[in-house]
Amino acid sequence: MAIQTDQQWFSTSLGQYIVDHEFQYFDQVVANIFGYNAMQMGMPQYDFLRTNRMPLRFTAGTERDNTLRSACNHLPITGETIDLIIVPHVLEFNKDPHQILREVYRILIPEGHIVISGFNPISLWGLHHHFVSNKNEFPWNGHFIALPRLKDWLKLLNFEIKGGKLCCYAPPFEEDNWRQRFNFMEDAGDRWWPISGGVYFLHAIKHKCGMHIIKPGWKTSLVGKKKIAAATQRIKR
Repeated sequence: MAIQTDQQWFSTSLGQYIVDHEFQYFDQVVANIFGYNAMQMGMPQYDFLRTNRMPLRFTAGTERDNTLRSACNHLPITGETIDLIIVPHVLEFNKDPHQILREVYRILIPEGHIVISGFNPISLWGLHHHFVSNKNEFPWNGHFIALPRLKDWLKLLNFEIKGGKLCCYAPPFEEDNWRQRFNFMEDAGDRWWPISGGVYFLHAIKHKCGMHIIKPGWKTSLVGKKKIAAATQRIKR
């Protein structure tokens, strides 16, 4: 059996199950982010920026259909020029996700937005990822990143977490009829097991530390204090 690529997998029934949920989240979040330049990193076959109203919207990545074909960890983009970057399922399939986040921080303007989606290892999807026999198949060939760890990475880069969501609580069955039997998990997921969704979203804002002058700590003992000269008094005789 031929190994499926990521584009082939996302076109399957199970892949479309993920994509449908991702459109729901991205459509809602990016619609209210304003600016001039928005970039989608990877998955060029889907326009996750379709509800955003920035004048320039483009995709970047190594896939042929991207507007800008480039490695995600070294983008030929001037620093602090992009207002919004969405990163759908890129970090867990790259050897150096830290460098990608550093590159995102470099090209984002101060107060710019990043929105990430990823597969959650603390879920039924993560459990299947751990026990699946064929580790070469997408998406089970990825290195799923735990949500707390991703939050720590972002905070170290001086991002502020603004929001997020989990979804896709049903088991990763290939057949629609089997997933439909577990639809009740979708409705109850956010309430009863909110950390175990198969896919998570994370929305963060870049902050840039401002510069301020640090005054030298002069020791007062080394600085001569100004004293008022005593006025001479004439002695009367």
